[in-house]
Amino acid sequence: MSAPFRRSVMTPPLSTSATPKVKSPTPMIAQYLSVKSAHPDSLLFYRMGDFYEMFFEDAEIGASVLGITLTKRGKSDGDDIPMCGV
Repeated sequence: MSAPFRRSVMTPPLSTSATPKVKSPTPMIAQYLSVKSAHPDSLLFYRMGDFYEMFFEDAEIGASVLGITLTKRGKSDGDDIPMCGV
């Protein structure tokens, strides 16, 4: 039998900050933020065609934990939006 899942061991804690604010989100980012606001304590993989992507803080954590490249997708208030995907 496998050991029980322990979140604190698997991933760093997510911040308790509010969902990122984006002045003029694209429809995709608006939908992502809507889903993320309903599940702030979870890492959210968002399906984009054949890929699954994470954005903002989720992307930073996901890239680190999964050992994948952290990149960017567009800008929000002049800052890059962190993104990673598989």
